[in-house]
Amino acid sequence: QVQLVESGGGLAQPGGSLRLSCAASGVIVRITNMGWYRRTPGKQRELVAIITVGGSPSYADSVKGRFTISRDNAKNTVNLQMNSLKPEDTAVYYCYAEIWAPRRDDYWGQGTQVTVSS
Repeated sequence: QVQLVESGGGLAQPGGSLRLSCAASGVIVRITNMGWYRRTPGKQRELVAIITVGGSPSYADSVKGRFTISRDNAKNTVNLQMNSLKPEDTAVYYCYAEIWAPRRDDYWGQGTQVTVSS
């Protein structure tokens, strides 16, 4: 059974940093895109960043220059380094991956809370 397990998150002050990590486990044939989404109360889920299997990242305009996504294909992990955090970054962050196990399906982590507040 494939699952995504997230770690990291928590409380940070404005201007601070946090790092999120996500590991995929199970019988996995391959993983294509991996990424992070976030959701705040009353808003739709928002794509934060996504990275291809080749390592090409894409970011939401709201996080460009502050967040960095990376992945380790050998370990089936994806990370999100969040710097210069703002109160508006407060949300539940979800890891996402397109996993072939053996057929393709979308998988989600359980979500981790990020709170930016002084």
